[in-house]
Amino acid sequence: MSSGHAQLHLQLQALPPPPLRFGSVLFPSHPIQSKRIRNSSFSLRLHHNGSKSSVFGRKSGVIRSSVAEKSNGAAEPKPKQQVTVKRPYPFHEIELKWQRYWEDNQTFRTPDEIDTSKPKYYVLDMFPYPSGAGLHVGHPLGYTATDILARLKRMQGYNVLHPMGWDAFGLPAEQYAIETGTHPKITTLKNIDRFRSQLKSLGFSYDWDREISTTEPEYYRWTQWIFLQLLKRGLAYQAEVPVNWCPALGTVLANEEVVDGVSERGGHPVIRKPMKQWMLKITAYADHLLEDLDDLDWPESIKEMQRNWIGRSEGAEMDFPILSSDGQERDTKITIYTTRPDTIFGATYLVVAPEHPLLSSLVSTAQRKSVEEYTDLASRKSDLERTELQKEKTGVFSGCYAKNPVSGEAIPIWVADYVLGSYGTGAIMAVPAHDTRDLEFASKFDIPIRWVVMPDDKNLSGSGKAYSGEGTVVNSSNSTVGLDINGLSSKEAASKVIEWADKTANGKKKVNYKLRDWLFARQRYWGEPIPVFFLDDNGETVPLLETELPLTLPELDDFSPTGTGEPPLSKSVSWVKTKDPLTGKPARRETSTMPQWAGSCWYYLRFMDPKNSKEVVAKTKEMYWSPVDVYVGGAEHAVLHLLYSRFWHKVLYDIGIVSTKEPFKCVINQGIILGEVQYIAYKDSDGNFISADSGTSVEYHQELIPEEKVMKSGDSFVMKDNPNVRLIARSHKMSKSRGNVVNPDDVVSEYGADSLRLYEMFMGPLRDSKTWNTSGIEGVHRFLGRTWRLIVGSPLSDGTFKDGTLVTDEDPTLEQLRSLHKCIAKVTEEIEATRFNTGISAMMEFLNVAYKWKKHPRLIIEAFVLLLSPYAPHMAEELWFRLGHSKSLAYEPFPKADPAFLKESTIVLPVQINGKTRGTIQVEETCSEENAFQLASKDEKLSKYLNGKVIKKRIFVPGKILNVILDLQNVKATVR
Repeated sequence: MSSGHAQLHLQLQALPPPPLRFGSVLFPSHPIQSKRIRNSSFSLRLHHNGSKSSVFGRKSGVIRSSVAEKSNGAAEPKPKQQVTVKRPYPFHEIELKWQRYWEDNQTFRTPDEIDTSKPKYYVLDMFPYPSGAGLHVGHPLGYTATDILARLKRMQGYNVLHPMGWDAFGLPAEQYAIETGTHPKITTLKNIDRFRSQLKSLGFSYDWDREISTTEPEYYRWTQWIFLQLLKRGLAYQAEVPVNWCPALGTVLANEEVVDGVSERGGHPVIRKPMKQWMLKITAYADHLLEDLDDLDWPESIKEMQRNWIGRSEGAEMDFPILSSDGQERDTKITIYTTRPDTIFGATYLVVAPEHPLLSSLVSTAQRKSVEEYTDLASRKSDLERTELQKEKTGVFSGCYAKNPVSGEAIPIWVADYVLGSYGTGAIMAVPAHDTRDLEFASKFDIPIRWVVMPDDKNLSGSGKAYSGEGTVVNSSNSTVGLDINGLSSKEAASKVIEWADKTANGKKKVNYKLRDWLFARQRYWGEPIPVFFLDDNGETVPLLETELPLTLPELDDFSPTGTGEPPLSKSVSWVKTKDPLTGKPARRETSTMPQWAGSCWYYLRFMDPKNSKEVVAKTKEMYWSPVDVYVGGAEHAVLHLLYSRFWHKVLYDIGIVSTKEPFKCVINQGIILGEVQYIAYKDSDGNFISADSGTSVEYHQELIPEEKVMKSGDSFVMKDNPNVRLIARSHKMSKSRGNVVNPDDVVSEYGADSLRLYEMFMGPLRDSKTWNTSGIEGVHRFLGRTWRLIVGSPLSDGTFKDGTLVTDEDPTLEQLRSLHKCIAKVTEEIEATRFNTGISAMMEFLNVAYKWKKHPRLIIEAFVLLLSPYAPHMAEELWFRLGHSKSLAYEPFPKADPAFLKESTIVLPVQINGKTRGTIQVEETCSEENAFQLASKDEKLSKYLNGKVIKKRIFVPGKILNVILDLQNVKATVR
């Protein structure tokens, strides 16, 4: 690496890697250059309780968050004088030019009729929800990666499908409609227009002819059609289930939409309430969903998350008879599910979920009030909160007992929220000696603890902790019931207990899943109508005829919750009231709508055939394009979206609509781009700065320190004017609430879309989280400027550039060919492996070498422009045009590395003068004697031994040595 390139490379690599977390604070894991932000200041003030009194941003003249500007409440003063920006290349002209060209010529349109003998490449982004805030610079990370892949594959001769659409139904638009009276459709279309404009400004090569939105009737017609297929096969049904009901939002929320007992959006209280809801029987496909994960090219962490969510386990269901107050068995039994039947003799109490259907019949009169109060509290918690391992265990005694079927003992029945009614049977046998949660509960409420499994390591049994592993069974025999498992291994004992239970009708073997059926209804307006109605006379559920689809949403003026639990659609009386088209009987439409997940479950299929009005997708097109080759999106969709999509796909596979068992061949989760680093200082009550790690317990205030006042000291950041004060450096995920959102429009205006694309790829590996730093973009911007000057030349005095290029039509040298093909090989390999940052490094290295050449042959430069084009398509198109081509380079063959130019064919050849080694020269492996002698004659060290000397003879052994014998009697002869 040349010194010039080393300097550039180091400067670009100064970006911080993903920060390390220490407690609740994020620390960058290596130094951040203090000059990264110039002419900037921050105005965030933090009170001692951490609340913000204003947002932070940059001074005018450099990029700042548009969100921050809006939330500041006041416009910044305008600069007194407009500074003219001298651009290193005219990106402001060429980017708009080529975006217009691509749109006018439909450059990236994938025709309906294609040559199916060619290989296909379907690369897809998880399509976005078009929010009102528009894109921030974190969004284009995955979009840029898929665009680079799409552009490469087009140039490699593939038929490429690279579409974009909008997952546009959802609660935010409806909430905005409630607050402002603006119809959700108007808001949604406005947001889509903004998103589309921003995406086009970044030069993404989407086939916009295939654009779809889940809110369009011609799209959700087929969402409704798929629902009807599920209904026909018994995979859609209604059930009375406890749901997360939010009165303020007037809708049921999924577990992940509830945080700490309140709605994630708006912070409204949420309660658990039984309601009749539509459910999809995803559990019927649990084994298929689990088994087929093994063959997928997905991150192992994502596959493991899905395995855990499905949660398959093998065990037993056991019946515990309920005892009356006089100790006699009642007719009722509590059925529990356990994965450890070998520990049943150690069960010293039962726990039932607060929503267990038998609870009301179990509770004693004395305990009824306590139990009712406890169940009311539990109803306000989400399942995630209730099962949190770190939370303190709570519970209440029911006042009732059950009989352990193997020991015959009467054991108490408790009510506790760490048991869920939706998992297993909603009741567990608690074995505190061998389960950590049960031990914590038993210790708190003074319940007996009995060891029944001895570990091989005897020290573990006396540790005071629960032992959940396997071992040898003890204290587990009852001749009265005919069961003795003492001395058996855990596995042997479990089998024997199940055999006994089955023979005595006390239980049976059971496979269980954590996976629950999918709650598929929301009490909201802005969603797909569910295509069923209910007959007035008997309540029978009748599906719409497929010919009546789509069932469209009625127009409403009032989208607010009814307050009764009835969805907003119930307000449209004329729409709700209908008739059965076959019998003429009066009926009432379903007024709940589908969840937002519905439309995103199958959109990848519609992109294959978006204008088909007769079927979801034509068979020939589905068979060619399926499955999606690369699917890129955030890890936050690792479980639910991907699991729901896989479920629907498998149903469609079973009914012959699709030809593959899985929808997505390869899934890539891009990392998060965090907001810029903030530096926090502490002040004591007297206003004196103190180090963040001082350990003092006094009350302090936090203050944000501008970066120009910060410097690196060892492993810490300190204040420049007070190096004894160490600071906290941290980054957060970009969000409107934090005011750290950077608008890509501002970056494009300042540096151009190609610079933004290049920077997002250069920040680090695609899958890693990274910290945004606006001034870091200057490095890649300089690289593009140097590329432009190498090929086009320096700007004229007025800042413009002359037409054409500086390239020559002469043949390239061997050195130039080797440099080029080394770059081709590296860039191709790195794009294919999605290591985009190292592909950029390879092009930077090539550019540094090329600047040393006196001439730049067309063959070399054109190939380099093609290499650059997936990353920086606007510049590449303009350079291609200037090089004399009249058509877009989008379908030009991507350069291929010639192995002949990748071999290192130079060797170090020793040179002797009169038999004594005087130096070495670097020569080609096939170098001739004459060429070797000429190189030696020009070598600075060797030439002093040869110039002016008479050569008597030369001894040359190819690849080994050159020995020059001088005629020491004749010194005036000259070297040839």
